[in-house]
Amino acid sequence: MVKKYKKTDERSYALGATVTMELLQKRPECARCVYVSPKSEVTAVSTAAKKLGVPIVEGEKAFNILSQKENCFVIGEFDKFSCGASKRNHVVLVNPSNSGNLGTIMREVAAFDCADLVIIRPAVDPFDPKTVRASMGAVFNIDFFEYDSFDEYLKNNAGREIVPFMLGGTPLTNKTFDKDKNYALVFGNEATGLPIEFEKYGAVRIEQSDKVDSLNLSVAASIALYKLYTANA
Repeated sequence: MVKKYKKTDERSYALGATVTMELLQKRPECARCVYVSPKSEVTAVSTAAKKLGVPIVEGEKAFNILSQKENCFVIGEFDKFSCGASKRNHVVLVNPSNSGNLGTIMREVAAFDCADLVIIRPAVDPFDPKTVRASMGAVFNIDFFEYDSFDEYLKNNAGREIVPFMLGGTPLTNKTFDKDKNYALVFGNEATGLPIEFEKYGAVRIEQSDKVDSLNLSVAASIALYKLYTANA
C-alpha cells in the first residue's frame, strides 16, 4: 500500500521516469512496484518492468500521495539496500543535512567513479525520495556506507590518508594524490563545516576569491573528486 515516506520505512520511492529506469537497470532485485500515471507517455519504463516481472499499477492515487510535481508520471517503489565493505577511496560527509546536496554528491561520485561515499550520522536520509530524485538515480549506481561517528569510521577503515577540507587549510593545488594510496576526502556540514579537531590530519582548502565566504558543499566535493579522478587517470 502506498503511503507517505518515513525514514523508518523499509521501502522508499524513485520519483520520475529517469530515476525509476535507473532503479530497474542498476538495482532490479530491489524493485517492488512501478506506478504509472494515465498521463504518462513513457513506455520504456513499463517495458523494462514487465521484463523483470515487476508489478505495474496504473492510476493517480500514488502520485497524489507521493508527488505534488506536475511533471512526475512514473514512480518506482523499492526495498532499501546496503552495500558491502569498500576498499576504494572515500568521500566522507560528516553530518550532511540537505537532501539536494547529498543527492548531487551521489551523482558526482558516480560520474567520476574514483571513490565510494561515506555518510556520518546524524545526517539526511540517503533513501529519502528527495535525495533519490536529486541523485537522478545515481543512488542505485554507487556504493555508500553509513557510520554513527567518525571514530567508528576510522576503526573500520584503517590505512587511509585523511584529507579534510577546511577554509584554513593549505591550497588544494599543492596537494598531490598518489594513485597507489587510498584517501578519505572529508567534508563537514553545510552550515558549520568540520570541527577544528580535523585540522590535525592536515587540512586543505579550495582556493577562491573573497567575493563569497565558501562554496556549496556539492560544488566543493565535485572539485575535490575531479582532482582525485585526474590523479588516478
